[in-house]
Amino acid sequence: MDKNINITVKVWRQKDRKSKGAFESYQLQGISQGSSFLEMLDILNEQLVNEGKEPVVFDHDCREGICGMCSLYIDGHPHGPDESITTCQLHMRKFDDGATITVEPWRSAGFPVIRDLMVDRTAYDKIIQAGGFVSVNTGGVPDANAIPIPKEDADLAMDAASCISCGACAAACKNGSAMLFVSAKVSQLALLPQGRVEAARRAKAMVAKMDELGFGNCTNTRACEAECPKDISISNIARLNR
Repeated sequence: MDKNINITVKVWRQKDRKSKGAFESYQLQGISQGSSFLEMLDILNEQLVNEGKEPVVFDHDCREGICGMCSLYIDGHPHGPDESITTCQLHMRKFDDGATITVEPWRSAGFPVIRDLMVDRTAYDKIIQAGGFVSVNTGGVPDANAIPIPKEDADLAMDAASCISCGACAAACKNGSAMLFVSAKVSQLALLPQGRVEAARRAKAMVAKMDELGFGNCTNTRACEAECPKDISISNIARLNR
């Protein structure tokens, strides 16, 4: 049975990209352990507004583990101290009564802070755009299901396509590398016959764009794989390198 807890939330506050940020601590009383982490932040913001203070800015959208916007670094882990979930799927039952919870934005050169906990993640969009279009020879417009694809390849492509572009991989990496994200987006197309026409060009273009946007190099510490909310495998990085 869930109970109510009292916590201290230590939050990174930063006015804009050029301002120097700092942590501020807030006390919250009677937070239900059945609440989600984002619901807890909603309660915090309601408290701050009632006190005449600026609410904490953070990203969110679907709150169903799909969109990848809830990009928070919680107690030293992207998306928090639970496995294979996004921040919006994290619940307060993971925290004890009296706990101090540290909340930060993604820390990566490729993700500059916009304000407080919100970062600019458009770099990932630019990398995907660099990948370009996909050529598909439809011939006499056959049924898409008529194109034979080995189940193993289809499964691997679907696993790679489950990446939600949240940025946890770059946030977890000591070098701020986006290799897991890029390799997943390359793999989801390169494994299928429709994506092989531009496969080599796409891989080179996306890696070049990643480098241009300031992401670091991969040194295979596997922190990205460990913190990915969708369990994307680093085998995709090996595929990208090949």
